Amino acid sequence: STTLHGMEYSTHKFGSIALAVLPPTKTRTVLQPGSSPFPAAHCKTSWECVSRSARCCSSLPARLTVSYCRSSGPGGQHVNKVNTKAEVRFHLASADWIPEAVRQKMASMHRNKINRDGELIVNSEESRYQMRNLAICLEKIRTMVTEATETPKVVSKETTQKLIERVENMNRERLRQKKIHSNIKQSRKADFD
Repeated sequence: STTLHGMEYSTHKFGSIALAVLPPTKTRTVLQPGSSPFPAAHCKTSWECVSRSARCCSSLPARLTVSYCRSSGPGGQHVNKVNTKAEVRFHLASADWIPEAVRQKMASMHRNKINRDGELIVNSEESRYQMRNLAICLEKIRTMVTEATETPKVVSKETTQKLIERVENMNRERLRQKKIHSNIKQSRKADFD
């Protein structure tokens, strides 16, 4: 436990990102340069980056808003007492750490995860541990950005032609086998005339 800006915090390391999780408060607005102007009214915990470098990857957690709540499912008394479900949100339109084209593609790919305020919401309750769920949320965001960054492969005309020929050959063979099977069944029928 260390002090930052006069507040005690605990440090957590996720890959190359070190995070300082500040103590819970009822409401806290997370406003960083380039972050969302929307207030995080229900936010219970905010992130600040331990290392103050100007690199994008280290300032990324400061632009996210995280909150915790109780998970569902089995676990007895423990699951009813502990806030282990993690929810990470950020305003997609003002996320300058993501290129504009990627943001637009993410908005179309994950429109069911964006609320009316334009915030992309990712949550996890896979683990019984709060920090693991937080790491899973960060990994989900990283995966979303990676998927939106990938460009579709350009298929050549030769490959398309080979695929069409292969499908036609498979259909011909299927119909031939069907005809053979039909002839076998016809030959089994007794003629009672």
